[in-house]
Amino acid sequence: MQHTITGVDLAKDVIQVCVVKRSEVIFNKEMSIQEFVSWLGSSKAMMIVFEACSTSNYWKQKATEMGHDARLVSAKLVSKIRENQKTDENDALAVAQAGQLVGVNFIKGKSFAQQQLQSILRMRELTVEHKVAQGNQLKGLLLEFNIRISPSKGGINGVIGDVLEDADNGFCLFFRKALQVSWHAYQDTISRIDEYDMQLNKAIRQHPECVKLLALEGVSTINAVNLFVALSCGEAGVFKTGRDAAACIGVTPIQHSSGGKTRIGSIGKHVKNTGMRACLITGAMAVVRHVSNREPRTAKEQWLKQLIERRGKKCAAVALANKTVRTAFAMLTQGTEYRVEPLRA
Repeated sequence: MQHTITGVDLAKDVIQVCVVKRSEVIFNKEMSIQEFVSWLGSSKAMMIVFEACSTSNYWKQKATEMGHDARLVSAKLVSKIRENQKTDENDALAVAQAGQLVGVNFIKGKSFAQQQLQSILRMRELTVEHKVAQGNQLKGLLLEFNIRISPSKGGINGVIGDVLEDADNGFCLFFRKALQVSWHAYQDTISRIDEYDMQLNKAIRQHPECVKLLALEGVSTINAVNLFVALSCGEAGVFKTGRDAAACIGVTPIQHSSGGKTRIGSIGKHVKNTGMRACLITGAMAVVRHVSNREPRTAKEQWLKQLIERRGKKCAAVALANKTVRTAFAMLTQGTEYRVEPLRA
């Protein structure tokens, strides 16, 4: 364990820095951004622990460039360690104390390239939410006039187009104009989603690791980017095994063990990245539906079909997602390609 540990509490305009040496607080003071950068450059190499937040990846990269051992800890852990009232000084001290804990699980920081990929995913996720909200509003408002959206009528685009062209439905000019504006906004949102998908498809070509992950069953562009961002190890020791990675993502059963008795439950409801887990299970469910309707062609498909018959499609999809995460972890850490095991006679 290093003798000097610095805990840093990040804020938008100021940064609280607490330096602890041999269990003694050397100083705990507030710095501006410029002062903190100068302090990083002039200080000797030390362990600097940041509380994970919106800017922590940037500062972790900056501190690492200047020769420091930069780490990230979760805000939840810091809140449990912090004593007295919540102040910047107490937060920075709690961050430093968290870095000294035995067996603490530090958070894996993201590289600059991973941040860019994840940012595109986040922009796409928000746009998808807007699309759903806009579509639901248009459907609900039209239903107030007993106008129902159905695939047989061309979906939402076909129905709204007919409403705007029908001169005998009694709608006034003002309503037609407002409906047209909302409809165009809905179409524009769909176009933005398509543009994000196009940029993601182009971006992953710059990362061979992402391209290799596309060979996995149920892994599309979005899942490949998610796995690359979550599992690509720029630093050793973040996940020791594929099981640890799968447990962090939330596709392994929760374990309740005490007194020598081991109890295995269902997968947890509360995970850090529910969107990633949902995408993985959705992709796995598509594979499950496909495999359940034909004869297995590989050893993995045979295992999956037997699992479907024993436990059902939903359980099989979660198990496949679990296996996908473990396989992706092995591919990224060992630099291997995905190999399909043939079906044994």
